[in-house]
Formats: sequence, C-alpha cells, structure tokens
Amino acid sequence: MIPTLTWTPEGVRFIDQTKLPLKESYVLATTYEEVADVIVTMVVRGAPAIGVSAAYGVALGAKNTGARTAEEFAPEFEQICARLAGTRPTAVNLFWAIDRMRAVFATLLASGTSLVQIQEKLLAEAQTMYEEDIAACKAMGAFGADLMPDAGGVLTHCNAGALATCGYGTALGVIRSAVERGKKIHVYADETRPFLQGARLTAWELMADHIPTTVICDNMAASLMRQGKIQAVVVGADRIAANGDTANKIGTYNVAILAREHGIPFYVAAPWSTIDLATATGEQIPIEERSAKEVTHHAGKQVTPDGVGICNPAFDVTPAKYIAAIVTERGVLRAPYVESLQEMELTASRV
Repeated sequence: MIPTLTWTPEGVRFIDQTKLPLKESYVLATTYEEVADVIVTMVVRGAPAIGVSAAYGVALGAKNTGARTAEEFAPEFEQICARLAGTRPTAVNLFWAIDRMRAVFATLLASGTSLVQIQEKLLAEAQTMYEEDIAACKAMGAFGADLMPDAGGVLTHCNAGALATCGYGTALGVIRSAVERGKKIHVYADETRPFLQGARLTAWELMADHIPTTVICDNMAASLMRQGKIQAVVVGADRIAANGDTANKIGTYNVAILAREHGIPFYVAAPWSTIDLATATGEQIPIEERSAKEVTHHAGKQVTPDGVGICNPAFDVTPAKYIAAIVTERGVLRAPYVESLQEMELTASRV
C-alpha cells in the first residue's frame, strides 16, 4: 500500500506528490502549521487524504501545545482548527474531519478530562479516521467493481487513488477491485491540466500495480470515445451536494458531457464523508481558484506571454443528471439522488 501519510512520534510523514513520478521522497510535518502548508502546496492532495491530514494536524497541534490545562488549551485549539480549515475550500472532507475533532474536544473539555488524556483521545480519533478511510475505499471498491466492464477501457480524470486517500483509493479502488476479480481493464488516464495529477500520479500508481494504463491529453477523450475505446468512466469527488451535483477536479464536467453524448456510463466513487447534505445543489459549492503560475508555467518554465489574463479554477461541478451512479462504502446510489442520498443517510442513522 502506498504510504500517502503516516503518523510518527516526530510528526506526520507525507509522500511528496509534487515530486512524483520521477522522485519518491517524503516530507515530515512536525507542527500543525507545517501540516497546513503541506495541504496548501499540494504535497498531499485528494479530498479523503486532506481530511485525515487535517485531523492529524489537530492532534499534532494538541501534542505540541505549551498549555498546562485543557481550559488553557481551548483558545489555541480553535486557532489550530481555524488554520487547518482555511487551507482549501472545496473538499468537504476537510471540514468534516475538523468538526469530528472539535466534537471530541468539546465533549472531553465539558467532562473535565485532563489535557494529557485529551491529547491521547484526539490522536486516537485521527487514527480512527485513517483506518476508516482505508476500509471505506475497499468497501466502495467492492461495490463499484460490479459496475465495471468485464473487459474494455475505463477513463478516469485526475487522481482518485491511494495517493488521494489513506490507501487503495476511490475511483482507482473501484478499478483495482475490478482487476482483482479478473476483469480485463485498460485504464485511460486524462493528464489533468494544469497540475497533471493523471499523467504524474494515476499513471505512476497503476503502473506500480501492473494495471495497463495509457495517458491521454485532456482534449483526446472524445476521440477515444468515438472510436469505442472507452466503456466506462469513473472519477472521484471533493464534494457531493444533496441533489447529487458533484465537484471534482476541473475538466470532470467536460468528461461527463462527452460520456453522455457517447452513451458511456459516468460513475462517481467517494466516501460518505464527501457527501454534503447541508449543501442543496452544486451552485452552492465553493470553487477554489489556484495560483496563475500553475497555468503560466510548466516544469518551471514560462509558457504564456507576460501579462496575459489567467483563469485557474481547481474544480468544476458535474450536474447530477450526467451521473449514472454514485459509489460509496455504504452502497451504490442511483437517481433521483435527493431521495437515494437521504434514504441512505436515514438507514445508516438507524444502525
């Protein structure tokens, strides 16, 4: 399993995704501020991985505090949470994880628990999230494998693999599970401009697993679909609204439209922590605008004229009508998503 992030006695150890695929190196974040920087600079990326990273960041901040009592630590705790919550706005897993840590802290603080015990409990909660994420990915992989063709091409956009999670992956977890069952899958990985997560990360992961993979430029998908080389599309998600509208890496919306035009099923694979029932539709999902330099430069070299205008939204929203199914660790959901998401949430709350 790819060690995307790992808790150590010294801090949180991350594989540096900005250096892949040419160099496998690691970054050790020893403070919560360093964890925040790792998230912002995309050393770690992917909604599930960002959520668990933030939880570990909160635990690290608690571990390093100079406070002597829980009450003295309380204002600092809120500062830690606020800093981590301010790193990236679109992935709802980030806020879900921080809210879980806040709930643990509030309960322990109200019960008069010692600061040492609070530090232990916060770390335990973050480690639980880590383990839950791996289990969730394997569960959704099992559900999603049934949707994959017995043989043929599967297109994916961005990286929704082990590198975007704590291990195994969401969309790539579905592909991995299908291959483990003996399905003959050939993956077509969109390069995913401007950060090239598909070309750099998805291809690196799948080649390590000996899964046949071809990288294509983002503007080649329609041509391959027309040639009959793509039998299904599966992508991850950073936030799924209550009506099924899904935010994912910029360019996903293009792929969904193309898949509909060519009669190809378009699937989304994401853990339940990515579902945001408090957001009614995709129109309310905040979209992160990233640095213009990601577009103006490639491999450290400028490729655009000085002074040209740049637009660099990191995500777009795919309307629910284009999504054939949403795969979660709780099962596969179909339209109408307003009903199926609410029903699954109610079912889970009764268990």
